[in-house]
Amino acid sequence: MGSRSGTRDGIAAACVAVACLLVPLGVLAGWAAYDLADTGRYVRTVAPLAKDPAVQAAVADAVGDEVVRELEARTEGDASVAPFVRDALESFTRTDAFRTAWEAGNRTVHDTVLHALRDDDPPATGPVTVDLAPVTAQVKQRLEADRMPYAHRIPVEHTALPVVPADEVAGLRRGYRLLNAAALRLPLAAVALAVTGVTVAVSRRRTLTAAGLGIALGGALLALAVVLGRRLTLADLPDTVHRPAAAAVYDALTATLHTASWLLLAVGAAVALTVRLTGRPVLRRRRPGPAPITYSATPTTRTRT
Repeated sequence: MGSRSGTRDGIAAACVAVACLLVPLGVLAGWAAYDLADTGRYVRTVAPLAKDPAVQAAVADAVGDEVVRELEARTEGDASVAPFVRDALESFTRTDAFRTAWEAGNRTVHDTVLHALRDDDPPATGPVTVDLAPVTAQVKQRLEADRMPYAHRIPVEHTALPVVPADEVAGLRRGYRLLNAAALRLPLAAVALAVTGVTVAVSRRRTLTAAGLGIALGGALLALAVVLGRRLTLADLPDTVHRPAAAAVYDALTATLHTASWLLLAVGAAVALTVRLTGRPVLRRRRPGPAPITYSATPTTRTRT
């Protein structure tokens, strides 16, 4: 009987441990497959970044360098246009027109990348490219309305701007399919294993407590992974990338994942605490002992009460 109980507890512990491991992995896969891969959600997530000073500065610097380079080439090296361009772009990033262009540009890039990941007939052989000419046209129109010098000379050309290198398309497509499958199957597998573990366990209360603590630990590890991922991502960026802007984008994209990690921590701790506090203690009944013996005044008589 003892060996049978030990076997059941071993199976239950294994099932619960694997289930607790799959929970944060399932949350991570679901975030990537359903949050990042949804164009509408992605645009709604990054739209507030148009008001972020770091993002505005990064866009003004990047676009300003390109515009100044083009204008200097068209005006025979006239460097006097640079201050006007940068002042106009810094002013432009604080307007509603910039927010519209920011959303349009992000939607265009995301749609293009997502289409390349989902469409494999015919398979892509080159890089994933995007045409930002419509966005450039909006910027040019706004700068012309602000009477910026040489704004009418800003080129609006339909160019194929690469956003994903050709040698990474196939790998990203396989990863996208894997994430889609994992986002659906991992949560189902975690639930099935947790139910199996609780069902076969000899002490279900103890197993539920362990499952709650495991889920809480998984949530804490997921939150730690988000923090470490932020540091590693920013550390690996080239020097030309505006790090405060990249940090703002990372924080915006991982906000849902960060919230989910703390939710797992809270739910797991609540389950463990609830099971611990609401369990019925088993009271052992004491067998009635022998009745006490009392002595009367006469030493020869004893009475039992």
